[in-house]
Amino acid sequence: MAFQVSPGVQVQEIDATNVVPAVSTSIGGFAGSFNWGPVDEIVTVSSENELAAKFGTPDDSTAKHFLVAASFLKYGNALKVVRVASGHENATSDGSGQLIKNDEDYDNSSLSVGSWIAKHPGVLGNSIKVGLVTAGVSNFSTIQYLTSSDGTKYLYSSIFDSIPGTSEYASNLGKTSAADEVHVVVIDEDGAISGEVGTVLESFGYLSQASDAKKSDGSSNYYKDVINQQSAYIYWAAHDTNLTDAGETVSANTTFVTSTTALTSSLSGGSDDNTPTTGEIALGFDLLEDSETEDVNLLFAAPDANGEEAIAEDLISIASSRKDCMAFVSPPIEDTVGSSTPAADVKTFADGLTSSSYASCDSTALYVYDKYNDVYRWIGAAGHQAGLCANTDNVADAWFSPAGVNRGQLLGVTKLAFNPKKADRDTLYKARVNPIVSLPGQGTILFGDKTLLSRPSSFDRINVRRLFITLEKAISTAAKAQLFEFNDEFTRAQFRNLVEPFLRDVKGRRGLTDFLVVCDNTNNTQAVIDGNKFVADIFVKPARSINFISLSFVATRSGVEFSEISGS
Repeated sequence: MAFQVSPGVQVQEIDATNVVPAVSTSIGGFAGSFNWGPVDEIVTVSSENELAAKFGTPDDSTAKHFLVAASFLKYGNALKVVRVASGHENATSDGSGQLIKNDEDYDNSSLSVGSWIAKHPGVLGNSIKVGLVTAGVSNFSTIQYLTSSDGTKYLYSSIFDSIPGTSEYASNLGKTSAADEVHVVVIDEDGAISGEVGTVLESFGYLSQASDAKKSDGSSNYYKDVINQQSAYIYWAAHDTNLTDAGETVSANTTFVTSTTALTSSLSGGSDDNTPTTGEIALGFDLLEDSETEDVNLLFAAPDANGEEAIAEDLISIASSRKDCMAFVSPPIEDTVGSSTPAADVKTFADGLTSSSYASCDSTALYVYDKYNDVYRWIGAAGHQAGLCANTDNVADAWFSPAGVNRGQLLGVTKLAFNPKKADRDTLYKARVNPIVSLPGQGTILFGDKTLLSRPSSFDRINVRRLFITLEKAISTAAKAQLFEFNDEFTRAQFRNLVEPFLRDVKGRRGLTDFLVVCDNTNNTQAVIDGNKFVADIFVKPARSINFISLSFVATRSGVEFSEISGS
């Protein structure tokens, strides 16, 4: 507050309404191989339908990745997906193929592939056909965008109300005969994308060849800009050689060159190599490793016979470095499918994993139905284990255990590759592995909540680790409000008044049994203050999940009082 030098009233507002914010705990993170979609780019999906729409339905090569990602979405509704690709190319008009990973890659690449290039790498792009109609086309009412052997009429006139002409933008500039408009249609020529030959994937009507053309709302109507910004299937690569004036401004050309026939282009040259290396998958997960820019809480991967332990270690490293998320890993499929010693094989895998409270390992592959190909497949359970944590957040809180009959029911599982008996479960639990069991009449259940921490600690349980992740993330976010303030009793009291109600709320929701916040001159000494530091010690007693139950049934004679035996 400035000093006043003469009598007056100065009004000042002090905001004392700060609270500890709610933080996310249910966002999944996954990197794997898919048939469609941008490469090396984080895409958020909220359902399996959206996953299929953005990344394509699976085939034999990509099913193990797609189905693991989809398994998480049975429980949670926020998954950050990174598509990794090896040896892929986008389909192009001239059939030469070229790898364009994503929008940023397109902006930085030079193209010499004809008029159009598929939006994403993969053989699905080979099914795309692009049709373009100008104002000079003859017989608009009968011209077809696809010729069918069975006599079906695929007409442009069934998509667009009228032939292209002169755009409103050109007319308003007095160029009433500019004839700059075009219609563009994107077709699934072979049916590989939609499942039906000739499906119109997208249509864009009354666009302009003029680079300066605008719509009534001020946005660009230039066909190159509209296609690049709005199409989910193609990028513009070059003007068709028939459109020699395309890209000029309306003022530069009164009349644009048109074509009397539709200009069509079937894309080809797209290719797949859906066997990503361990390094490529690790690079995909590396996009999720920055805690400041990417909010993610539950990392998981699809198990792979080649390099599974390396991928698991990469996830553990990312989670341990971020300290605000957990990693969920599964043993290789062959450790439990067809193995004569599954318990020993899974134990060997788990014994090789780094000790960390930020990671968890399950015990078996799962047999699930692939509805896209009408077959059953074996997949890893990591997506389900991460999904159970997301479901626990929805039905309880992050500090509740995701295991057991109440919150540990796995969905969509036909059978287990390895259903451990009590002796096997004892072996696995000592090896830091959470058994998945199928119990008669109770379903398939996650029957353990251990982390991969090897030493005895409260952090060897998932619920305690996720409790501290939630507390640390929320309170550290709130603590940023103290930066650049004075380290005095007023600021310290503000911090205590900020944190203590939050911890009382967590205690009331059964996450803590007790807590203490120390932030005063005992830990903020003059030396601490002179070092421009601020210290707060937060002591908490986490609630523990029940792992072992002991029931004693005592038979007594009818003449004996219970108090004599129980001692109460």
